[in-house]
Amino acid sequence: MAAEGKKTAIVTGASRGIGYAIAKRLGMDGCRVVILATGDISRYQESFRELTELGIEWHYVQGSIDSKERRETLVKETVERFGRIDILVNNAGVAPKERKDLLEMSEESFDRVVGINTKGTLFLTQLVAKQMISQPQIFANKGHIVNVGSCSAEVSSVSRGEYCISKAAVSMVTTLFADRLAAEGIVVNEVRPGVIATDMTSVVTEKYDKMIADGVFPIARWGRPEDVAEMVGLFCSDKVLYTTGNYVDVDGGFHIKRL
Repeated sequence: MAAEGKKTAIVTGASRGIGYAIAKRLGMDGCRVVILATGDISRYQESFRELTELGIEWHYVQGSIDSKERRETLVKETVERFGRIDILVNNAGVAPKERKDLLEMSEESFDRVVGINTKGTLFLTQLVAKQMISQPQIFANKGHIVNVGSCSAEVSSVSRGEYCISKAAVSMVTTLFADRLAAEGIVVNEVRPGVIATDMTSVVTEKYDKMIADGVFPIARWGRPEDVAEMVGLFCSDKVLYTTGNYVDVDGGFHIKRL
């Protein structure tokens, strides 16, 4: 950290799973962390108590990124409490409520998933980028933005097409903002998790257990939220200042094409 103080990081969808692991990692790296999630704070007391016990400064904002009002509140409260925003991690995302064949996918499900995963991510990034640009630079660059995408940006899952489309779009969001913000001293990169043990994948545990046992993943185990958090932590550090618009797969080698 620079002598001027701690960086302030926003992590969306950070009450549990990958998001919480990222918030914890950034906090342990010395950041003040602002957490956005949809539930009442009382639901997460045990997790947030851990952050406090680790000496991490944190602030909680309730809301969803698909709400313009809550996005604005998130940025406003962050700046009011900590004075600036140095890191944004766009982790919040949803899967379809029900997996359906592509031929049966509903417009309502598509609108919900894309509205949160893509639209919410895009417009929160727009809002935070403007704040980063407006504030004085006191660290090595003006900001780091990391989008938590998915291997589903490239891997077809015909039973959740809306999710795949939303994550493919997030990858273009990464590219666009990396291009637009490079001259502003803000780097934008992406982490693409594979099969990670979270609530989202718990409904298909048997399927992925079999894939792991069958050798589909070169690193033959489930990914952990901490595996993703470590890579995000690297992308948010001052070790990454000349890399933008790139992504890293955190997927146990699943992306490797093998015969």
